[in-house]
Amino acid sequence: MAPHAQILIVDDVPDNIQVAMSLLREDSYEFSFANSGEKALSILQNDDAAFDLILLDIMMPGLDGYETCQRIKRQTQLKDIPIIFLTAKADVDSIARAFKVGGVDYVTKPFHAAELLARVRTHVQLYQTKKWLEQQNIDLETKSRFAQARLLSELENSQKELIWFLTELMESTSDEKGKHIRRVAEISALLAKLHPTLTDTDADTLYHASPMHDIGKMTVPHEILHKPGKYTPEEFEVMKSHTTNAYKLLSGSKRKLIKSAAIIAYQHHEKWDGSGYPRGLKGSDIHIYGRIVALADVFDALTHQRCYKTAWTVDDAVAFIQEQRGYHFDPELVDLMISHLDQFADIVK
Repeated sequence: MAPHAQILIVDDVPDNIQVAMSLLREDSYEFSFANSGEKALSILQNDDAAFDLILLDIMMPGLDGYETCQRIKRQTQLKDIPIIFLTAKADVDSIARAFKVGGVDYVTKPFHAAELLARVRTHVQLYQTKKWLEQQNIDLETKSRFAQARLLSELENSQKELIWFLTELMESTSDEKGKHIRRVAEISALLAKLHPTLTDTDADTLYHASPMHDIGKMTVPHEILHKPGKYTPEEFEVMKSHTTNAYKLLSGSKRKLIKSAAIIAYQHHEKWDGSGYPRGLKGSDIHIYGRIVALADVFDALTHQRCYKTAWTVDDAVAFIQEQRGYHFDPELVDLMISHLDQFADIVK
């Protein structure tokens, strides 16, 4: 028998309660008792009550055993407690009704010691075993969720490391020096943190996804990608294809980070006024991630030397960005950058 079983005996006849308790003391149960259905319900509402079984008389004044059982079964925190009916009625209808309202068993009066003890012992053990199994299942599910979360975290961290490795490898083979990719990531994350509707999660996503904004340039021929002069119309079409090529490469992923990178790579050359590429999206039709990286990419590119230009001062870069407010760039993002310019200037210095 499971230890420390708590039993509630409900009967309006005190002698019946005493008889039941004396017969069951052999198994060292702990007892509470009630002389009415109303009293039993009151006891069961006590937060400290934790019963493993209820012995419930059927014939009682006020709430009879059937109604008391139904009320118990309607309460989520009580409905699983097994109820054995105590009855002087042995007719089929009475017994059938006892099971219908939620009883698990019945014992006829006068009690037979061996029968009462066996039935009580069986249902207490079943109930306590059920509770133990449920707790084991909860513990297992908790451990499983924890292990899954840890695995996903490890996979995500590995994914982020791989992204940085690939993009920095790509940058090391280009003519763009000075950690452009990392600065774009820092500028993008800062814009997200300052934005009134974005979260820290957005900032983290942008920091780790924005390095892939130009991953599609790996598909552009070297002689076009690193051409020092102006592109011909044909060359420019090839150059623009890096956005769609990157999207095709990344958009099939089921990972949120890679999906975000696909959006950024695809849309960071779109312009607020609709004059950008590849789709000519306009205003808020451009994903906020694309709008942010567009501004971050240009600000860093302007303030650093490229094969086709010298570095601009921060003041000159800001003057250009202000001119392009509402044309190339999202006005709200421009205003955020200008109002916190010292923080952005520290990143590109």
